[in-house]
Amino acid sequence: MMSPLHQAAITYPDAIAIQVATNDTTTGVSSLKRPVNCTQINYARLSGLVHHLVQQLQAQGVKQGDIVACVSHNNIEMICLYWACIDAGWIFLPLSPRFADLQINQLIERFSLQWLWTDTPKRKATIDHVNWLDIDLAKNVPQPSSHSVEISPYQASNIILTSGSSGTPKAAVHCLMNHVNSAKGSATFIALAASDAWLLSLPLFHIGGLAIIHRCTLAGACIVLRNPQQSLAEQLTNSHITHVSLVPTQAIQILQQYPAALANISALLLGGGVIEPALIETLQRQHINAFTSYGMTEMSSQITTAKANLSGHHGKPLPSRQLTLKEGAIWVKGDCLFLGYLTEQGLTLPLDEHGWFCTNDKGKLDTDGQLSILGRMDNMFICGGENIHPEQLEAVLLTHPNVTQAIVFAVADPIFGYLPAAIIDYGVNSTETLDIEKINGQLCKLVESTLARFKRPRQFFTWPKNVAYSGLKVPRKSIIASIQAQISTS
Repeated sequence: MMSPLHQAAITYPDAIAIQVATNDTTTGVSSLKRPVNCTQINYARLSGLVHHLVQQLQAQGVKQGDIVACVSHNNIEMICLYWACIDAGWIFLPLSPRFADLQINQLIERFSLQWLWTDTPKRKATIDHVNWLDIDLAKNVPQPSSHSVEISPYQASNIILTSGSSGTPKAAVHCLMNHVNSAKGSATFIALAASDAWLLSLPLFHIGGLAIIHRCTLAGACIVLRNPQQSLAEQLTNSHITHVSLVPTQAIQILQQYPAALANISALLLGGGVIEPALIETLQRQHINAFTSYGMTEMSSQITTAKANLSGHHGKPLPSRQLTLKEGAIWVKGDCLFLGYLTEQGLTLPLDEHGWFCTNDKGKLDTDGQLSILGRMDNMFICGGENIHPEQLEAVLLTHPNVTQAIVFAVADPIFGYLPAAIIDYGVNSTETLDIEKINGQLCKLVESTLARFKRPRQFFTWPKNVAYSGLKVPRKSIIASIQAQISTS
């Protein structure tokens, strides 16, 4: 088949594929009305850039089947590199620029990586045993004389690192058709047209970032890169953006501080955390077209999607996905299911005898087949003989007006086995002072009145500031580990 990018260059040659916004330095202008300058690349030109890049990297020695890794923030070069990998049969491996050099060196050894590109040249001095790639997107690249590059859509095309229950990243391998089927299924629920623009608010080392790339390319829509010089609310206000993916805390902050920033959004996709009814009510009151979804890396992003609702469900499986429950656990399969995990022994795909993949998430289906998520199977712990599901407590804690994020975890106890403790982001800014002890007392009473007294957190910890992350999902294990380190040294 033809690459979706080159097909888009034929179908939508003049449509804007990528937009990069930069601030105008004009002074005396309100921050939410500051004019911006934009660099725009249409699909015909993007197709030519990718064709040029394939030739450039082949000349540097990259061969079919090689893994091409990159350590980079989202940018035009990274998007071109992904599509070049599709054309040339390379395997795209994006790595977080927040990874320490030691982590990257370990990954180079683990996967025998030969090729690496970075947008931060100084890192070349501290990352070892790899061939550095040079990417030069020339200003005047001729359009390719032929768009007839044939690709194999079912061969491995990318690797996305995803945390397993052990905390060691698993290397999930996808083929192009996984992403194409995912994007087509998404489009049946969230309409996307060539005149639309989706903010690339997620990194490309996150499955949600790659999903945005494929959704936009199939539709001939514009991918808008984040402008680091503007706040999210500023960019939503100043740019033509019709679609955006946010975590609940981002949506809450925007609605509280700059509610008009979401006024022109055609679709808001929420994910990555518990969504409070108060947020849904606010979105509905302001007539913002919001969606929630359940998804995972192994299923190429979305599995189910629903219009944001007060029932708390995430809808039914989208096309090309199947979902069932076995003893409360969610199992999935379909055309979006990844190829497997890359290990030292090759690809491994853990399925049951009927081809189902266990998500390790707990869920329930209502009478209409709408899915609600009950939490992770591996987060549950036992307190005095009673099962504690952290997500249940977290949902209650988040209803308090001074709690913006909450994680409940187990602390060992000689009598009860384990006791629940809570890590709380109180949402305090530099000009605010809160009576934290009083709030913690209110949280205990809130849990007691809503669930059961034995489920109340016995200890409270302030949200750590030293754990950096991006993307939709909060790095639960890293945050808990940071607090556990504090406990062990106190």
